Amino acid sequence: MEQSRAVVIGAGVGGLTAAAALHRSGWSVTVFERAAALAPLGAGIALAPNAQRALDTIGLGDEVRALAAWQGGGGLRTPGGRRLARMDGAAVAKRFGGPVVLLHRATLVELLLSRLPEGCVRTGASAELTDPGDARRLARVATADGEREADLVVGADGVHSAVRRALFPGHPGPRYAGFTTWRVVVPALERPFEPHETWGRGRLWGSQPMRDGRVYAYAAAFTPPGGQAPDGEKAELLRLFGHWHRPVPDILAAAEPGAVLRHDVRAMTAPLPAYHRGRTALLGDAAHAMAPTLGQGGNQAIEDAVVLAHHLSPYAADPAADPCGALAAYTRDRLPRTMDVVRRAARAARAISLAGAPAVALRNAAVATATRLAPGLLLRGFDGIADWAPPGTPARASRQPS
Repeated sequence: MEQSRAVVIGAGVGGLTAAAALHRSGWSVTVFERAAALAPLGAGIALAPNAQRALDTIGLGDEVRALAAWQGGGGLRTPGGRRLARMDGAAVAKRFGGPVVLLHRATLVELLLSRLPEGCVRTGASAELTDPGDARRLARVATADGEREADLVVGADGVHSAVRRALFPGHPGPRYAGFTTWRVVVPALERPFEPHETWGRGRLWGSQPMRDGRVYAYAAAFTPPGGQAPDGEKAELLRLFGHWHRPVPDILAAAEPGAVLRHDVRAMTAPLPAYHRGRTALLGDAAHAMAPTLGQGGNQAIEDAVVLAHHLSPYAADPAADPCGALAAYTRDRLPRTMDVVRRAARAARAISLAGAPAVALRNAAVATATRLAPGLLLRGFDGIADWAPPGTPARASRQPS
């Protein structure tokens, strides 16, 4: 049986999920990744129930759920350690149909690769979109081995996407969101701790345990873009967060200086006209880069991938068919949803950005009071996000009242 051919540009989480979902649907898929090896950055990724249900469609949901590390309490704190709000893992699972699972990105990449045939992913191989194609003309990409045609091209090449620029050259693209982030994974700590996110004055820190005992930590500070600490990013984190409550100092003590990652955050404040043009589709950060304040960037990329494959599944065995209508349906499904998440993440970032002492005190008092009077308030912020289910699957049961 002749198969339709797809080229995926970028082997991040979104690109690999798209490749796995398209392969499962019957497409012949080749992934081009310019990096020399699939060595994910030393960082964790939190997969919410919506992403786990998306991964169910390629047979990975249960494997991910088995990696859940923590089902107890946790919550939001101040730098001195005072609890502002409590977050209960069991309440998350009850409301949204499953736990939030934190795992290392390398683990997720390995799981996704296990769903792809040998030789599908080509590393150290760049690919450039030269023609997005249309209803009568195949798409084209240029590679080191020459130009190749494809029935479908998927641009999963990240926040600085060259595919996006080729499709929509007049769009401004992502803009600096006002803050920079740091991420690090450290060995297991001697002293146990509850997962937490801590809000300070224009600064944020999160500490999360992983299944294998290691700890994933992330931090953010509102600062001008392009900064780099002259004495290293660990030293910068010590200056910014070294006096915060435990386990923050313990994590910093355990961090290897060269293992701390720093990135300016960029978000797509202006929506694209569409997530496709011709036979070419965009997904993940290439389509809708967002602030990480809801932990949904990778989750939304996974959703994109399985929705894209859902709409394209009927075209897998018919290369002569025109997939442009399916790509238009993909845009209709994904653009409104993802831009809603982008806006909600931006609102959360504004709450964290407060730096003046009176504003921070008012914010903290409001959060503490509201969550005491309405214990499910923080969880309600994820209604319409974490309860999503893929097309073609049974709808989630009604959410439990707070």
